[in-house]
Amino acid sequence: MQYQTTLRDAIAFEGAGLHTGVTARVRVLPAPAGHGLRFRLDDSVEFPARADYVLDTVRATVVGVGAHRVSTVEHLLSALLGCGVDNALIDVHGGEIPVEDGSAKAFADAIDAVGIATLHEARVRWIPAETRVFRDGDKMLIVAPASSFRVRMMVDYPPPIGAQYVDVEITPEAYRAEVAPNRTFGYQHEVEGLLKRGLAQGGTLENAVVFGPDGPLAPLRSESEPARHKILDLVGDFALLGAYPQCEVIAIKSGHKLHCTAVRELRHDLGESAAVTATS
Repeated sequence: MQYQTTLRDAIAFEGAGLHTGVTARVRVLPAPAGHGLRFRLDDSVEFPARADYVLDTVRATVVGVGAHRVSTVEHLLSALLGCGVDNALIDVHGGEIPVEDGSAKAFADAIDAVGIATLHEARVRWIPAETRVFRDGDKMLIVAPASSFRVRMMVDYPPPIGAQYVDVEITPEAYRAEVAPNRTFGYQHEVEGLLKRGLAQGGTLENAVVFGPDGPLAPLRSESEPARHKILDLVGDFALLGAYPQCEVIAIKSGHKLHCTAVRELRHDLGESAAVTATS
């Protein structure tokens, strides 16, 4: 029997957002069984971390209600799901989750520092009833029933990144070692355009991997860091299912838009053909 979990104590972060460059404060608080992952924004509005509340997916996943919104939630949500935290209240003051080092490592380390508490209700998991395929141009996402949560990520970028393939079974141990440390990335020639669009205002060589014509401008943490960061993002977006995913995901050149479109449709299946069961 796998039981639901929460944090043993609150964890807190303060810093600039990747895209806005504006400082925000975030506390992640323990929560009871059945609470799930929820956001509370500026003490004004509270809502569940679900795909129904996604407002934008340009370069990051933005969630909210009306004028109350928070950007770049995927790294923190990824750490919570990847480390196996089912229930928490994410209390945000500011418009964007702090970027930290551009990965999910700081969030995962903070979770490990306080520890995870086991609750006395069975974990709820989501199992697709059948294989589903989602497409957006040359991007594809295949979601199939499986015995665990597994992600197979294929990316194909212009040089110097090129094609990469990474396959990870998302257990807390594998997530911490193989997924969480991998940073967000981009091309040097893209930076000016992003800045003109009001994005990447908080980006630096310390919190993003920037690729020039001849390669990365700073050392990589792994040869396949871009593909591994895409897995990090996908795990964060799949946290918006509202239940623990038990499925295999094959992702081909996918991004936040396709992830969130798929998760929104898969959430509709929760009341139809998909199985939602307590883990035994």
